[in-house]
Amino acid sequence: MSALDSLIRVNRWKIDEQRRQLSELERLAERLRGEATRLEQELTSEQQVAAASHEAGYSYAGYARELIERRRKLADSLAGVEGQMAAAREALAEAFRDMKRYEITAANRARRERGAAERRQRIAQDEVALQIHRRRAAPPGG
Repeated sequence: MSALDSLIRVNRWKIDEQRRQLSELERLAERLRGEATRLEQELTSEQQVAAASHEAGYSYAGYARELIERRRKLADSLAGVEGQMAAAREALAEAFRDMKRYEITAANRARRERGAAERRQRIAQDEVALQIHRRRAAPPGG
């Protein structure tokens, strides 16, 4: 195995690892979005309860402050994860570009090696044909 083949294999592993990391980040972002949706539903439910009950209305202000803080933390977390996802996508794209470059290099090298082998084979065949021609052209017994 050539060094280039090893480099391609390592780069494929790197791409697979980066894909896994990106998918984990995407799952985390989806969970955070789901949590934000759940918070909004909870807010709506609590608003309805607070509107229906005078006693619940008193505690709603504290709940609302807590919910606003949780929403802010979720938004911050989601923004951080989305930033990490953007960086992971860029790293993955770079790894793909590297991989393509390595594969093209390997294909060019293989093509050159095949061409060199074909040339050596033609040279050998030409030498055999030349020897056959000389034997036929040589005078008998000479």
